Amino acid sequence: MPEKALNIMLNIVLFGPPGAGKGTQSQKLIEKYQLKHISTGDIFRKHLSEGTELGKKARGYMDNGNLVPDEVVIGMVGETIKESSTTAKGFIFDGFPRTVAQAEALDELMEKFNMKIDGMVALEVPEEELKTRIRERGKTSGRADDQDEEKINNRISVYKNETLPVAEYYTKQGKFAKVDGVGSIEEIFGEICRKIDNFK
Repeated sequence: MPEKALNIMLNIVLFGPPGAGKGTQSQKLIEKYQLKHISTGDIFRKHLSEGTELGKKARGYMDNGNLVPDEVVIGMVGETIKESSTTAKGFIFDGFPRTVAQAEALDELMEKFNMKIDGMVALEVPEEELKTRIRERGKTSGRADDQDEEKINNRISVYKNETLPVAEYYTKQGKFAKVDGVGSIEEIFGEICRKIDNFK
């Protein structure tokens, strides 16, 4: 029943390679479903700008397009969930979990707060299209890893090798859906919403 659905938290993992459009789509999903956005990129940037010890640690990994160690990431995510668990209508995880170990740790974290991940939506974009998008973004983002061909290739390679198994993890739980990430922003958004509504 709709009345009951309003009280149920919605927790979604938005998934996809660098340049797939996760940032754009997550903003639209936050507005529609009133979710709290958890982006490890944002969390790291906060620590980088504040010059914390964690920020300095993370910088070395991020500058080379590599993943920050699990224990660092999970601790930060847990802190953010704890801060918002009583006020948020749900969470959208953007760029996390990136490894099966992180996915397992996230399930444990959610359980502590009597929550669960409802589903993962993966944006699928051909590799050449990804590279074109990242290079275009690099013209305005100022990010070194958006402008260096070797780093772009490394990020896509890291995604394939370390992150794709996470899709398999959620597939086994019956919580995985994929969406074609090529098309208009509105078309892609509509398809993502249909997948999310099926998770509920």
